[in-house]
Amino acid sequence: MSLFEPVYDAWLQQQIHEEKGARRRELLQNGLGHGTVEFLRSIWFPAIGNLDHLYPEYELRDFNNGYRYLDLAYMPGGGVKGCIEIHGYRSHARDVEVARFKDLCMKQALLVLDDWYFLPVAYLSIRDDPGVCKQLVLSFVGKFLSLEVSPQLDWVEAEIIRFARRTPRPFTPRELAAHLRLSERHTRSILHRLVDENRLAIASGAQRYRTYRLG
Repeated sequence: MSLFEPVYDAWLQQQIHEEKGARRRELLQNGLGHGTVEFLRSIWFPAIGNLDHLYPEYELRDFNNGYRYLDLAYMPGGGVKGCIEIHGYRSHARDVEVARFKDLCMKQALLVLDDWYFLPVAYLSIRDDPGVCKQLVLSFVGKFLSLEVSPQLDWVEAEIIRFARRTPRPFTPRELAAHLRLSERHTRSILHRLVDENRLAIASGAQRYRTYRLG
């Protein structure tokens, strides 16, 4: 069993346990769609490392007082909110019913007007272009992270904090050094200072720090 399965099972059961609404609880109990599960397994979890702040089959009310359900809502706090929709594939675009097409457009319009970030993902992209999808996910999550940094930091320290915020997974001194175009030794010394100041935290490593993340 991979690391994903137990995390996914615990996450879904928690969603079911905490849900008060009968409609969404029934949807969750019936299981998520194949495309959504594959997106979480192959794209989101490898890129982000967790399923935190994700809410499957998230329920919304529309202008006509009806219900709409998002494949995945991402709400890390601070009043910001994102929607991820997994789109399937049909052999001919004309096979999409007119009513269904109109409804998809209306759904996206309502989300944008209500200040949602919207990320549509084609199922074929999950299968054929996982690397590109992971980069999209990292950029999507980065939209929710403030780029403001303390004026007390110099430009290198400020860019390291921005890099950590844009990369919501543990990162190594080597990849950071490549980004900054500095030596790995110099990069490590700055990382140690930022850890001492509680601006960054050690993600792994005991005798020698190996990966870092935001504090």
